Amino acid sequence: MTKTLLALLLTSFSLFGQSDENTCEIASKINVMLQQEHFQPKVVNDSLSVYVFDNFMDALDFNRNIFTKKEYLRLRKHRLKLDDYILKNNCSFMNEFFSIYKTALIRKKKVLEKIQNDTFNYTTNDSIRFSKKNFPFDLVKNDLERVWKKRLKYNILEDISKVSSNLDSLTQNFNALEKTIKAKIFDSTLCQVNSVLESDNQIEKDLKNTFLNLFCTYFDPHTNYFSLEAKSSFMSGLSTSTLSLGLIFRLNESEEISIVEIEPGGPAEKTNKFDKDDVVLKVSNKNGTEYAVSCSTIDKIGEMLFSDSNAVIELTIQKKSGSIINVAVQKQLMKATSNAVYSFIAENETKVGYINIPSFYSNFDQDAIQGCANDVAKEIIKLQKENVKGLVLDLQNNGGGSIEEAIKLAGIFIENGPLSILVNNQNDHIILEVCSEEKTYKGPIVLLLNGNSASASELFAFAIQDYNRGILIGSTSLGKATMQSIIALDEKNQKDYVKVTVEKFYKSNGESHQAKGIIPDVILPVLFDSITARESSFKTAFKNERIAAKIAINPFPRTNFQEVIKRSNLRVNLNPILNEIILANENINEIYNTSKKPTRLIFEDVFEDVHEIDALWGTVKKIVETRSDFKISNTVEDTERLKNDTYLQDINAYKIKNIQTSPYLKEAIAIINDYNNLNK
Repeated sequence: MTKTLLALLLTSFSLFGQSDENTCEIASKINVMLQQEHFQPKVVNDSLSVYVFDNFMDALDFNRNIFTKKEYLRLRKHRLKLDDYILKNNCSFMNEFFSIYKTALIRKKKVLEKIQNDTFNYTTNDSIRFSKKNFPFDLVKNDLERVWKKRLKYNILEDISKVSSNLDSLTQNFNALEKTIKAKIFDSTLCQVNSVLESDNQIEKDLKNTFLNLFCTYFDPHTNYFSLEAKSSFMSGLSTSTLSLGLIFRLNESEEISIVEIEPGGPAEKTNKFDKDDVVLKVSNKNGTEYAVSCSTIDKIGEMLFSDSNAVIELTIQKKSGSIINVAVQKQLMKATSNAVYSFIAENETKVGYINIPSFYSNFDQDAIQGCANDVAKEIIKLQKENVKGLVLDLQNNGGGSIEEAIKLAGIFIENGPLSILVNNQNDHIILEVCSEEKTYKGPIVLLLNGNSASASELFAFAIQDYNRGILIGSTSLGKATMQSIIALDEKNQKDYVKVTVEKFYKSNGESHQAKGIIPDVILPVLFDSITARESSFKTAFKNERIAAKIAINPFPRTNFQEVIKRSNLRVNLNPILNEIILANENINEIYNTSKKPTRLIFEDVFEDVHEIDALWGTVKKIVETRSDFKISNTVEDTERLKNDTYLQDINAYKIKNIQTSPYLKEAIAIINDYNNLNK
């Protein structure tokens, strides 16, 4: 080890030593809070230690190509001791993690720089292995160069293969493509390492945040540690009024962050310096933190762009002309339309109202009556003027949000009565109920669910199901029956927060959908459904159980429900698109559940590896783009509102295009038609 490197590591070690006490202090405060507030607090013991250590090592070196076996064994001595360190308020062990991790990153950088200009041989018998489970930490220092060459060779061949599905054309242009793609991959990989090594305290911050969050998730998957920035970003996702740049971004085909829309009247538009298709190269804040897009994770960039704690952002953008400029933008409070409820008229034999509810948002910082439930009520009023014969409420991909909003929404359809039993860590039973003088809507309802419908969505869904207020269709929901509260660790110095699970909710009969999900009345096939991560897939998720308590409810009559469901199932069995989804899922499951064979690092083999599922993806693309034969239109009120706003017209057209391809909405319309005909 050179004197310079030794000095660097000793300095870094000393610097981290100054804050390891802070890490332990926060961990200790988190533990005290969780023992008091968590629904089912766990003992801090060896089990926690093993969970945190194993997941910490996975987070630092998921692909097993950074730490050597010797380094891993040095760190492994802490595997059964982390609980003791925390209880004794001694986090000096973090110094060793920091030192070894930084040494490994510096070594990785040196290896990459050494092999960057080497000529890669793509005719050897080298191969690369794949596994759904992590490999052991068995890397030997002398093998680092060989391991990184193999990995980068595969990445290069993979990227070349993605350029085209024409093997002959790629083979003819292989040398030129290899040179360009190799340079790009090395630049990106080195840039990622340098951005971590060169940023002040970035490694320290990342290790601290990862460690503290893993400590929290041991208690359950929805208990999380939040920095001030992460907390602000999380909260903004639950509201439709947020501090915004007035820009809409997307990843383009080159995996660059480009600007799709500039919101009229927003702060970005007022600068007169942004255009559609500008590419974002770098983002930075007033504190001096900056992230180059090519070197940073989307999570970090997104946190800076969307967190309310970063009120002023400087964006480095590249124009179509190639020129690069820096633009500072002061965020302002704006309506986040991507979060908001919206509606359309859907028509096929009968005319129904379609309402999409993307989340159960609430404007926490305002006194006015605003939020998801109020917005749905407004959409219903618009749709009733159009004489719709039923409502389709779309909760697909609605991950939840405010339970209060879910209760208010239920009150629109269920006049009076208890919805759920809420239980806290003192075993207090609190009845959640609605009380409304008059329902806003009394007609038939169909509710759309899928595996990403969670939490508040599930509470609303099982209330509708328990009261026989509507028919649920789709796939089984996520299975999250817990409620969280965000609590500051220190009320005076609010920099650290924990989103802690404080309560669980149960159905009126005492049953729980925790880890089981809400099962729809009509099961519809959904692409990738069996590999969608549900609550039961998390290691620390609560198990399903029921409580003895029950509450009496007065459900609506289930008139003709069984006949409607029977007719729906018959249609589903004969629906060509839904049957195509079933077949596609069988192929997807086979690929996902079959261990991938080692691939030789020659172009033809990697090309075959990349394109072996082209036909399947073609089938999936065809399914998701197939238009259903129903009509989608705006209400008269919305049509008038859209007249002179081209930006809103574009958003409206995009939404219609997506809805038009839904086989689930088509079936929902048919269910409402059957229900109305049977109940004449």
